[in-house]
Amino acid sequence: MSNYLNELNGIQRKAVTHGEGPVLIVAGPGSGKTRVLTYRIAHLIKTGVKPWEILALTFTNKAAREMKERISKVVGEAANQVWAGTFHSIFARMLRVEAEKLGYPSSFTIYDSDDSLGVISSILREQNLDRKIYPPKIVRSRISSAKTNIITPKAYEDNAQLRQEDNAAKRPYFYQIYQMYAARCKRAGAMDFDDLLYQMFRLLYQNPDNVAEKYRKKFKYVLVDEFQDTNYLQYEIIKKFVKYKDSPQNINVVGDDAQSIYAFRGATIQNILDFEQDFKGQTTYKLEQNYRSTHHIVQAANAVISNNKRQIPKEIWTNKPPSDSAHIKVIKAMTDAEEGKRIAATILEQKNRYHYFNKDIAILYRTNAQSRVFEEFLRHQNISYKVFGGMSFYQRKEIKDVLGYLRLIINPADEEALRRVINYPKRGIGKTTVDKISQIADAANRTMWETMLTANVSKRATNALVDFVKMIKSFQKKLESSNAYELAIQVLKKSGMIDLLKADHTQEGMSRNENVQALLDGIKNFVENDELAIGETASDKSLASYLASIALYTDADSSDNNDDYVTLMSVHAAKGLEFKSVFVVGVEEDLFPSFMAGKTMEGLDEERRLFYVAITRAEEMLTLSYTASRYRFGQMRYNEVSRFLEEIPVQHLEEYSPVRQAQQTRSRVIGVVPKKAPVLFPPMDIKDFKASPSSEIQAGMKVLHQRFGEGKVLNIDGKGENRVATIFFQNAEEKRIMLKFAKLMIVTSEKTA
Repeated sequence: MSNYLNELNGIQRKAVTHGEGPVLIVAGPGSGKTRVLTYRIAHLIKTGVKPWEILALTFTNKAAREMKERISKVVGEAANQVWAGTFHSIFARMLRVEAEKLGYPSSFTIYDSDDSLGVISSILREQNLDRKIYPPKIVRSRISSAKTNIITPKAYEDNAQLRQEDNAAKRPYFYQIYQMYAARCKRAGAMDFDDLLYQMFRLLYQNPDNVAEKYRKKFKYVLVDEFQDTNYLQYEIIKKFVKYKDSPQNINVVGDDAQSIYAFRGATIQNILDFEQDFKGQTTYKLEQNYRSTHHIVQAANAVISNNKRQIPKEIWTNKPPSDSAHIKVIKAMTDAEEGKRIAATILEQKNRYHYFNKDIAILYRTNAQSRVFEEFLRHQNISYKVFGGMSFYQRKEIKDVLGYLRLIINPADEEALRRVINYPKRGIGKTTVDKISQIADAANRTMWETMLTANVSKRATNALVDFVKMIKSFQKKLESSNAYELAIQVLKKSGMIDLLKADHTQEGMSRNENVQALLDGIKNFVENDELAIGETASDKSLASYLASIALYTDADSSDNNDDYVTLMSVHAAKGLEFKSVFVVGVEEDLFPSFMAGKTMEGLDEERRLFYVAITRAEEMLTLSYTASRYRFGQMRYNEVSRFLEEIPVQHLEEYSPVRQAQQTRSRVIGVVPKKAPVLFPPMDIKDFKASPSSEIQAGMKVLHQRFGEGKVLNIDGKGENRVATIFFQNAEEKRIMLKFAKLMIVTSEKTA
């Protein structure tokens, strides 16, 4: 491919053909970043640089493979001699050669997450430390943070601030755990994933004249992809390679500060923002032409990100004319159920009108727990989908655990459910006991439930089994008097699941807790849903009815071989991807931006960058949705539309009027909201709300609903308990509601026509 330079625009070509010295390539979304990076490496080889003198660092093996494939199309087999790979894989390769200088064997083991947790658990057990106070995952996370910030076990012990933080968290022995963990890994000749970076830094720092100098001479050029995602430790290692006396500082970093969204993993935007100060005389090339998205999407993205304080100034543009560009669609829904329903219907419409395949479409959300309602309504429309970055909602372990309890209450003969929950949370009923019960049940042709209390097992296991059976039976006694939501709450509390979930403060633990809360919100919605299809089961809010209603969802969760599916994923997981049509859902305050992030300026800026990433995934169609209300943690919450939506100029939106002029009315001081900040579909003052007897509600009356607000009863069908009202609400469409479950308050009894 001798004409590779002809494939580049002017600024891309300058970046690719740049000579020596530090280079920063700021690559906006859809600007051809990968092409520029790979052609830069290919051009270096074409102009005489030996391929093995080039070090290219990426964040994923997929990116490294793609890089080599593209380079090989220009320079052939020489591409295989480039040192291209992830930070961890490249540094592991170097550490194998130099390990003895650090006191490790060259054949050192690399511990994965489970291995690390195993070592930590052993230390906690040997030191008689309570796992509830020192959860292994939290301990591992804090050790990881210490290594990322180049804090040795001894430095940690001597750091008064860190020790004070541990004392405040009632974990005063953490520094000793860290010391023992490091010593045990060393003794075992093992490094964990963090060590592959931490020990690489130690190697270069402690051996400046031999090892560091060796690799500086070896690598004439160092290139880093997705530079905005590097953490403090990675950047320090990079600087060890290229910053030394008389160095030409041939470092080339590619990234976009506006797409720095991984602070929770330790990434810091400061690396790319401070690059100019760290490498004096560096040259910056800005790739600002967007080849992916249409005019309205590009301009909306520019408008939103301009509200961030510290950033590298740039103006993304596209040569696609505005006349060929669809405006950004905004969906305003009353509830999350309506949001799911309308988005599924819109997807069906887009498929029919624009002939999109399912794989051309993505639904992006802020938290994985939001996927539930979209999964359900996509199934209603028979639209194939796949959840990425996590399992399908009903296949997640924590969800199956809760449903396991609920299934067992309804049907004690359900042995799969029994096996799942009998020792979760742990109650002293081990695998040996369960297997013995199963064998006895098989021999007697009885169920495990019928056999449990007569099995000949240890006294400890027998006592645990008795307590377990009593607990399940106590739930069964409440089947008649409690609805599905009430029973689910009792199960989570009495089983100990909710305490176990709340105790895990890791990122994964908080996500699991969010998922369970989303399940509870779904059950609450089922119980209080006045919009159920009228029929024999409409009045049934029992646990059995709920489990029957979701059976089709859980049964359909098994993957098929269909490769044409709508993509469901979090915005974090969507980075680097693109789709013809993108739906960004839940665009509400305290959800997107998230509640916690909005407390600091830095957090809010990162959330805005995350929103920027979300909307720039779209090529042709972009749809934003938000709801007036949604269940969160079992309570109906009324929502304020996200400030990010209001930062988009109205000329780029389809038939949308801002609820407030965000830039004029919203205080820019984080945490300060105008005293009378208007909300979307503001609810009436319902502190004195009291549902009126359903028998008194007649056509013509004005009524108040806690979710839909004020409405007028147009007519009533049916008799007695089967009376159904047709009501027109001020802020919603006309709805048919069964009065028995409506919870309506009569505002005026005047029967006006």
